[in-house]
Amino acid sequence: MKQQICILGSTGSIGTQALDVIRQHQDRYEVYCLTANNRVEELARQARLFKPAAVVIANEAHYGKLQELLADLPDIKVYAGAKALDDIVEAEPVDMVLTAMVGFAGLSPTIRAIKARKRICLANKETLVVAGELICRLAIDNQVPILPVDSEHSAIFQCLIGEGDNEVEKILLTCSGGPFRNFTPGQMRSVKAADALRHPTWNMGNKITIDSATLMNKGFEVIEARWLFDIPVSKIQVLVHPQSIVHSAVMFTDGSVKAQLGIPDMKLPIQYAFSFPDRLPLQQDRLDLFTRPLEFFEPKTEMFRCLTLAYEAMEKGGNMPCILNAANEIVNRAFLEDRCSFADISRIIEQTMLRAAFDATPSYETYIETDAEARRIAAEMLK
Repeated sequence: MKQQICILGSTGSIGTQALDVIRQHQDRYEVYCLTANNRVEELARQARLFKPAAVVIANEAHYGKLQELLADLPDIKVYAGAKALDDIVEAEPVDMVLTAMVGFAGLSPTIRAIKARKRICLANKETLVVAGELICRLAIDNQVPILPVDSEHSAIFQCLIGEGDNEVEKILLTCSGGPFRNFTPGQMRSVKAADALRHPTWNMGNKITIDSATLMNKGFEVIEARWLFDIPVSKIQVLVHPQSIVHSAVMFTDGSVKAQLGIPDMKLPIQYAFSFPDRLPLQQDRLDLFTRPLEFFEPKTEMFRCLTLAYEAMEKGGNMPCILNAANEIVNRAFLEDRCSFADISRIIEQTMLRAAFDATPSYETYIETDAEARRIAAEMLK
């Protein structure tokens, strides 16, 4: 029987590469559902190619357009809205859910998928950033595996396979450094979104590319690693590695370091999450170490304050990472739209963390309230 996959966010970078993986292994995988937020024409194009049982457009304003584009394919059910996203992941035929949506919006359908006991292939890092303790508890209670799709966390996962209870001394989380790695403080004062979007090694969506430029993306990955691998943040070290070849590494208590290397391409971690514990053939370029230097540097936290704020949020715990994420989503969008400077990003996030109500033992309802409050505070500071 083919594994039935629901892709949340099929028109984004992760979603489109996941479809490439499925195309290469049509004997093993089949698309049950595709979803998107606004890219209605791309979603319809994908539906025509993969013939899923259902498609969901989160923005209900595009529902009529999607129905029109797929009117000649009556076997494909068309739905719209946030509730439809929550409901579709629970569909009985679904075996696994790839959560490739961006931001806080991915939290609710991920929770519903876990409660429905679907295998989770996690690419939406905000889910663990906002509610890591809740998600991990639900996964344990429902005996649901969470397989990491981020290249760094997939690398760590691969390094830990076969190590049993061997103690980890530290996780070495690599980071490209983004487009501003070698900029001076003077140069940083004038950078714009167009500069930040020119990532040196990865091709990603706008939101995550801006987060990579500020190093907030790496901060989020520190928090994600803490929950995925049950390790304190004090044992997670960020290394700037401009070549993006060593995707991450693990140091054990005997001093041995295991690393996972590969070209900067997301198809391998996506496929490994789908196929684990099996490794399948993958048609892509191969790593040539004769032509690739491997360099490592300490991150410049005095220039990239967002990374420090992420560590502080995780050490504070409670709903503080939720506050961090909500504020970041607001200022990330503002920077993209030229409504704030690069320096404003960390300043507004830090001020929001100071002003939003802290809760040491948040519930799901607390996360919803915290997200709304932090967004409001951050938006006010943009005016």
